[in-house]
Amino acid sequence: MSRRYLFTSESVTEGHPDKICDQISDTILDALLAQDDRSRVAAEVVVNTGLVLITGEITTKANVNYVNLARKKIAEIGYTDAVNGFSANSCTVLVALDEQSPDISQGVTSAQEQREELSNDELDRIGAGDQGIMFGYACNETPELMPMPISLAHRIARRLAAVRKTGDLPYLRPDGKTQVSVSYEDGRPIGIDTILISTQHTETIGEITDNAAVQEKIKADLWEAVVKPTFADIDVKPDSNTRFLVNPTGKFVIGGPQGDSGLTGRKIIVDTYGGYSRHGGGAFSGKDPTKVDRSAAYACRYVAKNIVAAGLADKCEIQLSYAIGVARPVSIMIETFGTGKVSEATLLELVTQNFELRPAGIIQTFNLRRLSAERGRFYQDVAAYGHFGRTDLDLPWERTDKAALLKETLSSVSNATIAV
Repeated sequence: MSRRYLFTSESVTEGHPDKICDQISDTILDALLAQDDRSRVAAEVVVNTGLVLITGEITTKANVNYVNLARKKIAEIGYTDAVNGFSANSCTVLVALDEQSPDISQGVTSAQEQREELSNDELDRIGAGDQGIMFGYACNETPELMPMPISLAHRIARRLAAVRKTGDLPYLRPDGKTQVSVSYEDGRPIGIDTILISTQHTETIGEITDNAAVQEKIKADLWEAVVKPTFADIDVKPDSNTRFLVNPTGKFVIGGPQGDSGLTGRKIIVDTYGGYSRHGGGAFSGKDPTKVDRSAAYACRYVAKNIVAAGLADKCEIQLSYAIGVARPVSIMIETFGTGKVSEATLLELVTQNFELRPAGIIQTFNLRRLSAERGRFYQDVAAYGHFGRTDLDLPWERTDKAALLKETLSSVSNATIAV
């Protein structure tokens, strides 16, 4: 008997209070790494009405103006009018930063770490910056090998911001949330059950002052300018049975930090797989690459995506665990949910042969220290709309350059047979 069910994921726009904090944290990280790529950063941000607090632990030789960085990012997001209750030029920015604890730092600090390229022995001597567990996931539901619900929620959120910034829908304001419920049958997406968009907007739209008429205008505009373009290249599309909900409370004028406080690291499910895969609990933003919460989660996605891209599984989840100061993972787990074309033991052998999973090796493989300087900005661009499945960014952990190698080396793995 076939099994039908719904799965829902949400995304938020860059103007959501928590995402403002993530982006400021990663803007600080970009600026510090651009000047000193050995900076140790754990930058946390809090926002509320008219207030930004930058706190955390930072050890660096870089010289940056944290207040200016925060104001510039807030303006870029779109908070430039004090009428919104939060504005780049008028908000108060407080800075309360400490240096990183030497007890934490000693596990990853070494003279060899100053070298650009490290030998195998040196990689073994540079331990993880903290203990923890990380998950990565990939599946073949979308071209970017992401679960369809979070992929669609992110697409709609990005489009929502785009039509605001281009002026196509000038009455929109920066704060917003999206949510997509996908219908599944036997584990495959077959339809779109519900699309939900909550978007901040002006009180009136041109000559339209009645709130019911304002909401009707917003709903019609969003369908044409946001939803329809989102599904242009998607096989599974909304139909006459799809519910389309917009601002279900009736209006969304007060938003952003005026409507709710924000905090770095509170959108970790939005940042990853929309709840479709497990999560180790660690946030990404504001953390330099020695923090395995971030770098090892990127490595997990890289491994899972290449396994699926190689056709060795339709769905793949990877778990890594680390001990502080220890280089090699304490454990590696691979789960293919019954979709594997080879055994999970075989996949584990392939992974250990072909992927670098030591923290310093991950940093070296993905060039995570120097990307901020080389590209001008890097981490702040993944701080909104997800860290995975991004077709609009060139992210090293999204490449499938190991897929062919996995297939080539499969024959050398003991007792490896591909299921038909």
